[in-house]
Amino acid sequence: MKEFWSSRIRGLTPYTPGEQPRERKFIKLNTNENPYPPSPMALSAIRAAADEPLRLYPDPDCTQLREVMAATCGLKPSQVFVGNGSDEVLALCFQAFFDPDRILLFPDVTYSFYPVFAALYGLQYRQVPLDEGFGVPVESFLAPNGGVVLANPNAPTGRALSLCAIRRILEGNPGAVVLVDEAYVDFGAESAVELIDRCPNLVVVQTLSKSRSLAGLRVGFALAQENLIAALNCVKNSFNSYPLDRLALAGAEGALRDPDYFRTTTAQIIATRDRTAARLKTLGFDVCESASNFLFIAHPKAPAKALLDGLRERGILVRWWDQPRIRNHLRVSVGTQTEMDALYDALSELVR
Repeated sequence: MKEFWSSRIRGLTPYTPGEQPRERKFIKLNTNENPYPPSPMALSAIRAAADEPLRLYPDPDCTQLREVMAATCGLKPSQVFVGNGSDEVLALCFQAFFDPDRILLFPDVTYSFYPVFAALYGLQYRQVPLDEGFGVPVESFLAPNGGVVLANPNAPTGRALSLCAIRRILEGNPGAVVLVDEAYVDFGAESAVELIDRCPNLVVVQTLSKSRSLAGLRVGFALAQENLIAALNCVKNSFNSYPLDRLALAGAEGALRDPDYFRTTTAQIIATRDRTAARLKTLGFDVCESASNFLFIAHPKAPAKALLDGLRERGILVRWWDQPRIRNHLRVSVGTQTEMDALYDALSELVR
């Protein structure tokens, strides 16, 4: 029954997140979580913040955190916007930069939240087909449009665009915002952050959920020229003036102040990813070249849904979409080496 629902959402199909089982028996390779714990500095900062000041509202401007983020990214604090996870930041971007009477462009195979945001905010959009190898056809994003959204590296494929390609899209769309979602950029892709001062239409969105092991804390941020950050603040302050709590502010700052831990854990994930990709190819899997913390795989003789079910029976969760073009693919998050060895053993049984 939807008799009291707004007409705006009656036909909306919401985003479906990856399964979060309550049982502890599964090896979770389905939600691109970091297999390593947060930085000790982040945990120490959270513990210190869990004190009497929790009775007070947090800083609505996230001033200190933005200063640390700006220093980390080589920008000014006025070029940083902070939100409750990158999904919230993306949602605010869709409201701040895209108009209902101008068509938004994003790939046909990409983060499945983009069409949900577009539908929720009444935006017209066109999904641009990726090429046969799941690459982004740069020239197709130079058609007239009211905005471009690109995940780089793309999800769920893991493939990344070069900085040169990103620059080409930016220069080809001078009258529209190009939103680059860099949730996985720290695992091997080139960040577009260095283009911000030259490109007034660029917004880069990142998160601390993946490479900083803080998915449970919910901290995302946008980087852009001041005019675009002002637009995001306008929307945020019309919606929720306090997007980050005191614990999130403290933990995020602690994580950013520990670059050595960040470099060590991301290097471990990259090494495990590359080793796993090579091993899966020996089993006959097609493996997309990945610059992310996951692998996008398909087997010519074993249907993906059968593999999904077979892995679950063996206590391993991965991600599958019943959608055209990717119905025979699985997305596998990179876990610890022990977890990836278990995955390999299970898939060896299932494809023999």
